[in-house]
Amino acid sequence: MSERRAQRALCLDDFEAMSRRHLPRPIFGYVAGATERNAALDDNARAYSEWGFQPRVLVDVSKRSPKATLFGREWAAPFGLAPMGMSALAAYRGDIVLTAAARAANVPAILSGSSLIRMEEVIAANPDAWFQAYLPGDSRRVEALVDRVARAGFGTLMLTVDTAVLPNRENNVRNGFSTPLKPSLRLLWDGMTHPEWSFMTFLRTWAKFGMPHFENSFAERGAPILARNVERDFTARDHLNWEHLALIRRRWTGRLMIKGVIHPDDAVRAREEGCDGVIVSNHGGRQLDGTTSPLRLLPAMRAAVGDFPLIVDGGIRRGTDILKALALGADFVLIGRPMLHAAAVAGRAGVDRAIALVKGELDRNMALLGVNSLAEIGPHCLVRVK
Repeated sequence: MSERRAQRALCLDDFEAMSRRHLPRPIFGYVAGATERNAALDDNARAYSEWGFQPRVLVDVSKRSPKATLFGREWAAPFGLAPMGMSALAAYRGDIVLTAAARAANVPAILSGSSLIRMEEVIAANPDAWFQAYLPGDSRRVEALVDRVARAGFGTLMLTVDTAVLPNRENNVRNGFSTPLKPSLRLLWDGMTHPEWSFMTFLRTWAKFGMPHFENSFAERGAPILARNVERDFTARDHLNWEHLALIRRRWTGRLMIKGVIHPDDAVRAREEGCDGVIVSNHGGRQLDGTTSPLRLLPAMRAAVGDFPLIVDGGIRRGTDILKALALGADFVLIGRPMLHAAAVAGRAGVDRAIALVKGELDRNMALLGVNSLAEIGPHCLVRVK
């Protein structure tokens, strides 16, 4: 059934429509929503519509390839799966499903620090996975988590830096979502009206593995996902600063990136502090509402940092979006919500299908644009249409 359901999707947007029907309202709202007026979320997508292509014709594109090299490794395509918190709440064993599908497709996958499956289990399913951390401004806890990530075997650590405080996510309040979830009649009703998710995701997980907890926020286990009187620990993220990044760089011997960079000066500082790359991101519109779309800032970012890896996320739903991001200065892109929607509605088959759809679009788009390699893509391929 999962395979048949996955095949109904003809593009990434189809998975979101299917996920809206499948998931209880609080869970869907958490995955799909953003903050305040959704201005940043909406602008992420709108920015891509403001650029049009200038295709070249009568070009032999029979040898085209979407393969991309990042950090010295060749990947099947220039996109990866972004870190998504609580994936295992939306999809059964969601973090493992996502990372295993990425490994099979030879694209990167990043495990979120807000995940519900222990990092040691996830990297066993994909030894190439990256880890994304939310760190408090407490050196001892920073060191403990960094050491745990290293022991687990991750080679790439990504520090998210745009979460100094919790944002104003009104949609979560309106939909009855909190972390942890609070038992209530409304939550019970949402579960009863979405029996497939209740039985095949939540209760199946509980029966086999016990109550899910936040497993990777710190070196120690965190709060359960469902609790009446327990609060999740968001300790002192507003203390996190460049000195903590320097501490991590000294302690972490693997590849280090920071995610949530919007200002070119911060990208330059990250390079100077020894980072190996930055993720140009406004957290999918989930933090400061009204933050500029990362796509709009790519040319300035590239001019500021020169030959330094820039990865971008936010609003990417099509192969054409990926090509526009590459043309404006990105080396690679990350896709988040659509992949989790795909996992929610069809498990591994859904993620396999979602990745294949994007790869297929990239192949066709390159041919129609008149290029054989990603190196041929640049600003000359685009025209500003708005």
